[in-house]
Amino acid sequence: MGARRESCSVFGTTHPKEGADLKLIVAMSGASGVIYGLRLLEKLQTRPSVETHLILTRSAEKTLHLETGRLAADVRALATESYRMEDIGCRLASGSFRTDGMVVAPCSIHSMSAIAHGISSNLLVRAADVTLKERRKLILMVREMPFHLGHLRTMVALAEMGAIIAPPVPGFYNQPETIMDLVDHCVDRVLDLLDLPEDTTRRWDGPPRRQDATE
Repeated sequence: MGARRESCSVFGTTHPKEGADLKLIVAMSGASGVIYGLRLLEKLQTRPSVETHLILTRSAEKTLHLETGRLAADVRALATESYRMEDIGCRLASGSFRTDGMVVAPCSIHSMSAIAHGISSNLLVRAADVTLKERRKLILMVREMPFHLGHLRTMVALAEMGAIIAPPVPGFYNQPETIMDLVDHCVDRVLDLLDLPEDTTRRWDGPPRRQDATE
């Protein structure tokens, strides 16, 4: 077995998945809402056919601890591999490394704007740029409110490039009872976009029929 290439994957492979059908990049920026990326990784970890490649920014590490009390190591343990933010020479920075898409959850306005303008100053932005140029699926869970006109125009530009703008806006038709119900609704919609539907997703099937309804 060859030596591990620390320059490419500083944290190494936690649990390689033999014969994985899908390779997905999951990136977490420093925006509020790191629970979305965390929950996405938790759901993907249960799927033997999916290999996850994590990019965790330093700001995301701080937000993670602030909002969940979790450590960066806890999140990295959920991914197949994780990478340094500054390692723009690693395989995720090349289109020749084939992946099946990328999700930025949450996506900060800073990261969104850098992606839109191709400012590849770190691995998150470079990997997103590669995803776009290779015509692969890029999903951005933009976490901000309200938006000003510049934000909206940036989203339009990204949509025109092929990105999917997916702000974490939960539905309430399933009468959620907990915060995690709301989080899971948004994460499950992202899994739908990746063609990885969850069996447990509560889907809208029309309003409940009244008990006294007549035919």
